[in-house]
Amino acid sequence: MSRAYQDDIFIARSAAPSRAKRWWSRSAPSRPARTSLLLEGREAADRQEKLLRIASARQSIKAVFQPIVDLRSGDAVGVEALSRFETEPPRTPDKWFAEAAEVGLGVEVELAALRVALERLPRLPLGMYMSLNASPETMMSAEFHSVLREITAERIVIEVTEQSVIDDYARFGDSIAELRSNGVRLAVDDAGAGISNFLNILNFQPDIIKLDVALTRGIDADPARQAVGSALLTFGLNAFNAGLIAEGIETERELATLRALGFPFGQGYRLGAPASVPQLRPIQAMGADEIPNVGVRSDSLDQVEVSARF
Repeated sequence: MSRAYQDDIFIARSAAPSRAKRWWSRSAPSRPARTSLLLEGREAADRQEKLLRIASARQSIKAVFQPIVDLRSGDAVGVEALSRFETEPPRTPDKWFAEAAEVGLGVEVELAALRVALERLPRLPLGMYMSLNASPETMMSAEFHSVLREITAERIVIEVTEQSVIDDYARFGDSIAELRSNGVRLAVDDAGAGISNFLNILNFQPDIIKLDVALTRGIDADPARQAVGSALLTFGLNAFNAGLIAEGIETERELATLRALGFPFGQGYRLGAPASVPQLRPIQAMGADEIPNVGVRSDSLDQVEVSARF
């Protein structure tokens, strides 16, 4: 082999890694592209893991019920159905519903929870209603309306929370109108928790307004909370003839203050904890002379009760 040929082979071999490197640099993904591919892979794996968790959680839903009490008589007038997920990992129901919505299964999981709760409706004493939580997206679904057409809708209250986002008010308004035409009542939850809540109340014109637990908590020692509570009470009665429910009543002092302010209905651990079979903690009925006259258009106990719409 000639010296010149040997030199040519050496040069060719030496150049091969360089050519391969140039080819790789032209054909391989850039660093940002590789990072994007890795993120997409992780997101796909994370979504698949969430889907599996939600599928398991959906099968584990149980319903518990918390009594809603007439603060004047001490009688239970209804219950709120609350969901519990008996699966791993342990987490609050709002976390499960949020994750279900994140992977596009929010409506399906909410409907599953509603069906579990509604199985107990026939066991409630006649005259008592069941309050159910639902997002606007679920309330606008055809399947939701189909489920409610199968039951006695007059015994149902649907709660819309302050945190719910409504993208189409016109469509949501049509959904509410259809529900109400069938006898379903509407409640706005967490009243007083945010500025947008008042716009929701004005737009929805609810049958029931629920005072947020943040306002109920410590209301006995806070004149500002008492003033806000009184304002919402008067506003609800005069603007929409709505019933007012104070949520989160936990102490005797809170209960006494809310009764003195004229709140007709209440809910909380002092009145009864959530349970598969609701257990009412008794309170002494108020005398007629102890009941505040908070309705501007109300001059008697009977008229106040009518204004409360229960």
